[in-house]
Amino acid sequence: MNLPAPLSPPLLDARDLHKSYAGKPALQGVSLQLFPGEMVALLGPNGSGKSTLMQLLTGLFSPDRGHIEVLGCNMRTHASRALAGLGVVFQQTALDLDLSVQANLLFHTDLHGLPRSVARGRIAEALAGMGLDDQAGAVVRSLSGGTRRKVELVRALLHRPRVLLMDEATVGLDPGSRQQLLGTVRKLVTESQVAVLWATHLMEEIEVADRLLFLQAGTVRFEGGSDAFKAQFAGDPVMGTSDASLKAPAPVP
Repeated sequence: MNLPAPLSPPLLDARDLHKSYAGKPALQGVSLQLFPGEMVALLGPNGSGKSTLMQLLTGLFSPDRGHIEVLGCNMRTHASRALAGLGVVFQQTALDLDLSVQANLLFHTDLHGLPRSVARGRIAEALAGMGLDDQAGAVVRSLSGGTRRKVELVRALLHRPRVLLMDEATVGLDPGSRQQLLGTVRKLVTESQVAVLWATHLMEEIEVADRLLFLQAGTVRFEGGSDAFKAQFAGDPVMGTSDASLKAPAPVP
């Protein structure tokens, strides 16, 4: 899919991001914008900089250079306001496995200062929307991997963020659960005009995105539609693989 030129300002605007660890560059001049109703796939092999970029966008670390704005709020100077506009589903589960679904979700809404009366209504509505209305009292440990991911998506959306970051969220899921989660997020983008950044190493997951950002060695090597990406790298080992050790193509001139 390819979208026309956006008419509204970006919901997330990251410019010229640089980050090094122990003197070794992890990101070198990466820029990214997310617009309302847009799903962007972030593709790259291990070590490409995807995780570092996600850590910067979620406020876990600060860039050495460059800036990040969410809903016009600078992440460095107005972090709380910027973070309030974000919903995040991390690669590693962040749910308390020994608590119920309801307790996990209420803990999240408490952190965001939502009154319990509002929170309970949102939780009931969101669980029903995901087909999980009968799972509110279930202990998370008893749920399948796919259902846990749905609960994490519900949690990420309870404070009504405008930007959703999905960091390798389908790792460990079976193909059916992976496709279901992709479809749910794609529907959310279309119906609620949320902007989504979907980090992945799986070629098959870029198909539903409106735009693709390909990282290699901490730099953007390609930005555009999935069809153009495939045409440019046809025959390259990066194509057609769903292995976590995705091989990167040669740098784009």
